[in-house]
Amino acid sequence: MSGAVASQDVRPVALVTGARRGLGRGIAYSLAKVGHDLVLNDLVEDADAEETVAEAERLGARVVFLRHDIGDVHGHGKFVAQAVGAFGRLDCLVNNAGMQVPRRVGLLEVPPDEFDTVIAVNLRGTFFLTQEVARVMTATKHDGVYRSIITITSSNAGFASTDKGAYCLSKSALSMMNVLFALELGPHDVQVFEIRPGLMETEMTAKVREKYANFVENYTLFKRWGTPEDIGRVVASLAGGQMPYTSGEIINVDGGMHIRQL
Repeated sequence: MSGAVASQDVRPVALVTGARRGLGRGIAYSLAKVGHDLVLNDLVEDADAEETVAEAERLGARVVFLRHDIGDVHGHGKFVAQAVGAFGRLDCLVNNAGMQVPRRVGLLEVPPDEFDTVIAVNLRGTFFLTQEVARVMTATKHDGVYRSIITITSSNAGFASTDKGAYCLSKSALSMMNVLFALELGPHDVQVFEIRPGLMETEMTAKVREKYANFVENYTLFKRWGTPEDIGRVVASLAGGQMPYTSGEIINVDGGMHIRQL
């Protein structure tokens, strides 16, 4: 494979879940900047979604927005068919959609229904969506465009937080999913990556910004929160084939927070 696209007439297409704001928005913008057309997805279509679509189009992408609940595994077939039909191809899946625990409680207080809700979206939904996209990719003749599946997990795939156990378990399981699909899809020239964000400045972390302020100062090398652009630029690099002889890797985007220190 010699480049991100086979010819000037071929534009790669990426499907980004959870794309209306936060990390998904940053990913969409970065992919638009490097020449991808986009199928953007979220649970709701609102003013945030419209803003993301408009800016991605301004950056040069053709964009289609599709509403879909990632937890609805029985709807994945129709959803992926719509995504492929939007531009006639699908070269990249970015599994970004996910949810935090409804309530932060100790492990001994976690109720089954809340546990099941988190697992259904973060793990079960993501696994079966990846499966559906992988079926499309393996059934499609490779034409020289880099193909990839990129899953956004969390530093909680490795860092334990007992007050959000279901979230930690879902993200750590996605790390194994990354390796499994790398093995399955390597023979089909599909690269598979996991990106582990650290403490990111998004809507999801707004309520804990004060709690982790000192942690950011003391345990990140750059003394700042991560941004959606930090994640987006890494996704764009991977989707564009900048690591062509690599798959199954974990890329930590956490300001060095994962480095053990004494």
